[in-house]
Amino acid sequence: MKGKTVMKQNIVLASDSTTDLNAQLIARYDLQILPLTVALGGKSYADGTEIDPDTIYRHYEQTEELPKTAAPNMADFYSFFEKHTADGSAVIFFTISAEMSSTYNNARLAAQSFENVYVVDTRNLSTGGGLLVVTAGEMIKAGKSAAEIAEYCKALTPKVSASFIVDDLEFLYKGGRCSAVAAIGANLLQLKPCITVHEGKMGVGKKYRGKLAAVLLKYIEDQLGDASAVELDHIFITHAGCDEAIYRACAEKVKTIAPDANVHITRAGCTISSHCGRNTLGVLFIRK
Repeated sequence: MKGKTVMKQNIVLASDSTTDLNAQLIARYDLQILPLTVALGGKSYADGTEIDPDTIYRHYEQTEELPKTAAPNMADFYSFFEKHTADGSAVIFFTISAEMSSTYNNARLAAQSFENVYVVDTRNLSTGGGLLVVTAGEMIKAGKSAAEIAEYCKALTPKVSASFIVDDLEFLYKGGRCSAVAAIGANLLQLKPCITVHEGKMGVGKKYRGKLAAVLLKYIEDQLGDASAVELDHIFITHAGCDEAIYRACAEKVKTIAPDANVHITRAGCTISSHCGRNTLGVLFIRK
């Protein structure tokens, strides 16, 4: 008697809007996105579909009003999971760090009503989380199960290296993400701090002095070293509205250090841009 053929369960890969992947990667992995909400000028917008970072910057220049961002609520997550599991699919959903937003907790609570929904707290932000999404996308293509992928990605979170150079601390300060003393001190001394993500929280690393373009190249050298400890499959240069010449030079710097690296350039979405401001740039990767 022949054994029955076991059909592999379809897996829907999904995340909130903070993972900052570019259109090519979203299409490659068929990523489904549930956006955070951006409140600005008395109206609410869906991050990435109804508002973009340049609109936020223009509004700030005219009014000095910073947007407020809000997580999808439990009902939003329930509807999202219901829609994507209706045909029997499993869902793996990646969220911004639970230390930074209620997104993870809302997703976790909603997921309790479903058998095949796996929620992963990236313990990160921007393409720090995006690196885990891409890893999951590759594992789906390799035929791994949803449970295997979710567990592997959770275990991988401490190996993600995420940091950014901030050109101006104004947005971080006004958004309550750094103290007034730090902002005044850095701006008076023309320092450009490296903001790091460690155990789900943002902190301040090395402080650089000088023009942004030169600082960024030195920062990339410091982060990558000789690249022997860096996974080269996916390295992200993620920026918040930097000049093209600057982010292209940063991508070239990565290739100079690690010629075999697969380098992606992405732009930070509204949620991340709302907190860091224009001319922020990071190099993000997974350590071996």
